[in-house]
Amino acid sequence: MSSNKSAQPISASAEGPGLTLYGGDGTGRRVTVRDLARAKRAGERWPMLTAYDAMVASVFDDAGIPVLLVGDSAGNNHLGYENTVPVTMDQLVMLTGSVVRGTKRALIVADLPFGSYQESPEQALRNGVRFLKEAGAGAVKLEGGRRSVPQVEALVAAGVPVMAHLGLTPQSVHAFGGYRVQGRDAESAEQLIADAKAMQAAGAFAVVLECVPEELAARVTDLLDIPTVGIGAGAGTDAQVLVWTDMAGMTTGHTPRFVKQYVDLRSALGDAAKAFAGDVVGGAYPAPEHAFH
Repeated sequence: MSSNKSAQPISASAEGPGLTLYGGDGTGRRVTVRDLARAKRAGERWPMLTAYDAMVASVFDDAGIPVLLVGDSAGNNHLGYENTVPVTMDQLVMLTGSVVRGTKRALIVADLPFGSYQESPEQALRNGVRFLKEAGAGAVKLEGGRRSVPQVEALVAAGVPVMAHLGLTPQSVHAFGGYRVQGRDAESAEQLIADAKAMQAAGAFAVVLECVPEELAARVTDLLDIPTVGIGAGAGTDAQVLVWTDMAGMTTGHTPRFVKQYVDLRSALGDAAKAFAGDVVGGAYPAPEHAFH
């Protein structure tokens, strides 16, 4: 595993040698929410990616990505749904367990899907505990600001770390009338700030800010003691997250403005599949060296 030599170590104690969030230096343990808090204080930026299976998760873990999110984005990026709303707890528990088994170092955060926590704090706690007990996740994520305070408080009080999610919350796509930037006017910006402060006060260890103006995200980041994770929120947040299929060029059709594609994996896999098919049709595969005698 590579090490980022320029980053400032943020964890040096009886727990082991210093831990730099991106890359790491062989502490032999997983990243924790305490490491993220130290990174905030030290001004260390860090990356987060989604993952939905053991194989892809192992690639990102080996690359040193410190936090992996098993997002309900699995709905439209892995399971073939139109959006995230249909995703169930059983589906995400299965996917989260796979990601946990495929990794050794990353903090694994599991998304509480639509309908799994809105009913009551008791429902949120019951399903949050499932992710830790059945799948081995290190934390959960839920959407919503002040309306979700009782859920966050119940989870944190029971020992379940919570990452909050504000701004464009995809589970509310029907209420929003589509995927729209949030917090552009003064009133909604102040509401988002109040929601972020409420999430911190309730015990959340980090806040995702999705599709909000860069200036607002930077302001929230300065106001909070906990890390902010931006996605379409500009460069002023403490961390950045992307859906891995967007980042790797697997997504078809329109991609959001904030996405940067780092490789055209869809074309590469398509070319490999065509080459395999051509070898089979033409008789070049399997060759003698691929056969048993």
